[in-house]
Amino acid sequence: MSPTEGTRLGRYQIRSQIGMGGMGEVYLADDTTLKRPVAIKVLAGDYTQNEERLQRFEREACAASSLNHPHIVTIYEIGSEAGCHFIATEYVEGDSLRQHLILVEMDLRELVDIAIQIASALTAAHQAGIVHRDIKPENIMVRRDGYVKVLDFGLAKLAFEVEASTDTEASTQMFLKTEPGRIMGTTNYMSPEQARGQAVDARTDIFSLGVVLYEMVTGQRPFAGNTKSDVLAAVLMVEPQPLADKCPEVPAELNRIVSKALKKDREERYQSIKELLLDLKSLRHELEFAAKAGRPILRVPAFRRRRTTSNGSAHQASTARQAEGGPTISELFINEVKSHPKRATVTLSIIFILVAIGGVGLYRLIRLAQRPESFQSMRMAKATTAGNVLEGQVAISPDGKYVVYVMQETGQQSLWVRQVG
Repeated sequence: MSPTEGTRLGRYQIRSQIGMGGMGEVYLADDTTLKRPVAIKVLAGDYTQNEERLQRFEREACAASSLNHPHIVTIYEIGSEAGCHFIATEYVEGDSLRQHLILVEMDLRELVDIAIQIASALTAAHQAGIVHRDIKPENIMVRRDGYVKVLDFGLAKLAFEVEASTDTEASTQMFLKTEPGRIMGTTNYMSPEQARGQAVDARTDIFSLGVVLYEMVTGQRPFAGNTKSDVLAAVLMVEPQPLADKCPEVPAELNRIVSKALKKDREERYQSIKELLLDLKSLRHELEFAAKAGRPILRVPAFRRRRTTSNGSAHQASTARQAEGGPTISELFINEVKSHPKRATVTLSIIFILVAIGGVGLYRLIRLAQRPESFQSMRMAKATTAGNVLEGQVAISPDGKYVVYVMQETGQQSLWVRQVG
């Protein structure tokens, strides 16, 4: 049974549920001894019913807890209470990388800095002989100050031991193959060797980080499909579209780094995460130099990112925090035309009419603006002085008496209306 508010698991008292995934549920709790908040992951029954499997997991988690790296979430304790097996970890106050990408606009330096922090965590893990196996935005937390923490070291190996899950909505899915070997991981982020059920090494984390970095820049995953089988086929057979094609402003060096990380043959990939980390640091240095020289730095707006399920099919998300990457608008449009040609024709006709009306209106507006008396009596004054109004997030009322804008303070956004008539 799932613990409820006030439930005691050892010295931890449950406050509230804060997450759910394929391996179990995550709760915010109080450490009643050390007086600090902790995150409690309660493992689902499938992961704890086999005693030998549970012992192997405990050994793996103990190895992960010894990493002691600033960018890796610390494991405090592995325990059980009344048949409920749980892991107590450091509580990170912030958002998952998925949520952060949706909510926050960043420039390329910030994106590269996040990738550097992830690569730094993986470097420490690989040096200790630990491969994460499930690097994805949901397993990466970004604190309010931009500090990154990687979650769930030691958990992916437990997932490898469990039979295929029947929960199609779980964030981590397992599959069986006809030949020996199992496929585990999240389909959109797994490496080709994972997709084939082969033995994995540190280079599989490099591939997954390449997928994450690609999505951070473009807002889309390099491998997509309508079903998990389509995604797996894309991972194995399809070469991703270069970053430069998706976003021409991307530096050539970043395009090279991502392309090398996403090589399907792991012998052609980065052979160690440390090599990738050094290239990322060098790129960040170049971006800092460009910024000091006054050259523009690419900004990646949050609105580029799509809202889809984990297998890539589009759906209507109830909140921005449920968003993930998926098919492009053009792909959805082509599918719609093929499925409903008559409805598509009517829709296109309506769009054409609206565009024509908009064109006429724009023409009249331009003619009005060209009148010599339009700006003869113009007067300018600052509406704000704090300097924290989001770029492009400003509108003026039709009668010119009000201005509305979005202001960002301490990571939060607020809507302001000001009378200026």
